[in-house]
Amino acid sequence: MVKTASTMLPLGTQAPNFELPDVVTGQTISLSSFAGKPLLLMFICQHCPFVKHVKSELANLSKDYANSDVGIVAISSNDINKYPDDAPEQLKAMVEETGFLFPVCFDESQEVAKAYTAACTPDFFLFDADHKLVYRGQLDDSRPSNGIPVTGKDLRAAIDALLMGKPIDSNQKPSIGCNIKWKPGNEPSYYG
Repeated sequence: MVKTASTMLPLGTQAPNFELPDVVTGQTISLSSFAGKPLLLMFICQHCPFVKHVKSELANLSKDYANSDVGIVAISSNDINKYPDDAPEQLKAMVEETGFLFPVCFDESQEVAKAYTAACTPDFFLFDADHKLVYRGQLDDSRPSNGIPVTGKDLRAAIDALLMGKPIDSNQKPSIGCNIKWKPGNEPSYYG
């Protein structure tokens, strides 16, 4: 387990387009699936202890914001040859176990992760209705074994401010997690 921090993509960055299959339904999910609405895009996986630590809160987020204007999507980009626990069928089992109310997509080529400069799992990106980046950083201060409860307070504060039309604090802490498991030879320039 290599602790890796978010790259902290510049605020105001336009969300890159993506088209990926939902591991549960097989439907193609794209950036245009969330046209005209704010979007929380998360890079997660099934095997990472950092994601396991917060997955109940991710399920709570999906329930708490289900009737809001915020769209939510999660993407897994890990190399499934080396990490078979992150294969689509395992991700589907995780969705069913946790009750996620958002699509979880598989980025087999890893090109979507690179487009977003995703570095770790979990890695969070919140975009406004024009799909400009307003928050990238941690869920909260909790980490496996640090004894701090998982509340989602940092990400929730950003979502709530966005929904209320209030400014989002630009002083944002990077997410910390396991590095994305890049296929050999496919590592992006920002890795390592």
